[in-house]
Amino acid sequence: MILLEPHNVILQTTLAEKFAKPSSLDVQFVDYDGVRFHLSTPDRKTVLLLSMSIRCWDELAKYGAADVLRREYGPLVKDQPEPEYNVSLEIDLEQAPPEGDERDAFIKSIALLKRNALAAPFELAFKTQKQLEGSGSGAGELMQIHYRDEEAIYVQASHDRVTVIFSTVFREETDRIFGKVFLQEFVDARRLPTIQNAPQVLYSNRDPPLEIRGVPGLRDTEDIGYVTFVLFPRHFANAGVASSTISHIQLFRDYLHYHIKCSKAYMHSRMRHRVSEFQKVLNRAKAETAATERKTASGRTLLSR
Repeated sequence: MILLEPHNVILQTTLAEKFAKPSSLDVQFVDYDGVRFHLSTPDRKTVLLLSMSIRCWDELAKYGAADVLRREYGPLVKDQPEPEYNVSLEIDLEQAPPEGDERDAFIKSIALLKRNALAAPFELAFKTQKQLEGSGSGAGELMQIHYRDEEAIYVQASHDRVTVIFSTVFREETDRIFGKVFLQEFVDARRLPTIQNAPQVLYSNRDPPLEIRGVPGLRDTEDIGYVTFVLFPRHFANAGVASSTISHIQLFRDYLHYHIKCSKAYMHSRMRHRVSEFQKVLNRAKAETAATERKTASGRTLLSR
C-alpha cells in the first residue's frame, strides 16, 4: 500500500522554485482535512509569507501548538498572523541556508507546518504518560481535536499507554465494508513475527469505545466508525521514534479513506473490463443466417432470415 507523505508536496515544490529563482507570488491551496494555505510576497519578492488556517486551531493552541511551532521555526513565526489565518511564517530568502542538503532540510521543515501543529496533543500525551508511569496509575486529560466537521481525534495518556481514537464517517455502505476489510488486515498483520511490536488496532461501528462514551455530542448512526490505536512506551521511547509515530498516526484517517477510494476505483475498472469481455463473447455467439428472397403471386418480394 502507498504511504502518504506527512509534508505538503505543493508547498515543498513551490518553495524550492522560489529559493532557486525569487519572484512575486500569491497562491492559495488546500491540503488534507480542509487545511488552507496562503503563500505570498506582500512586500518584496525575496520575503515569503506563509499562512495556515486549520479549523481546530483553538484546540491545538490549548495543547501547546504555538510552543511547538516556535520551537521548530523560532523567529520565523510572526506574532500577528495574516487576517483569516491562524499562524504565519515569514521567510527571508536572502537569509536561507546555502543550496544543498541543508536547504532541502529547511524547505522540508517548512512543508511540515501542518504536521507540526497537529503534533502538539500527541507530544503532550507522551509527556503525560512519562509522568504517570512513576505513579503506576491514573489517566491524563482526554484531548479532543475536531479536525473535520463530523470527525475528531481523541488522545488520552495513562500510566502504561497512550490511546488514540479516530472517529470517521463512511458515506456509503461499500465504504464500511472496505474499511472493515482493511482494519482486519491490520489485526492479522500484527500476528506476523516481524511486526508484533506494532500498535494494537481496534475497530467498532456505531458504538464508541469506553474511553470516550462520556463525551457529549457523539453521533449514534450506522455510518460512524471508531478506530482505536494503543501506543505503548516503546512506540515513543525516544525523540526519533516518537516523531515517526506522530507523523504516521495523524495521517491514518486520510490513509484509510484514500485506499478505500483506490480499491473502489480498481473494482469498477475490473467490472467494466469484465462486462466488455462478456459483450464480445455474446457478439461472437450470434448465429449468422443468410437472407432468402421470395416472391408472392402478385410479384411482391419478401425477405426472410
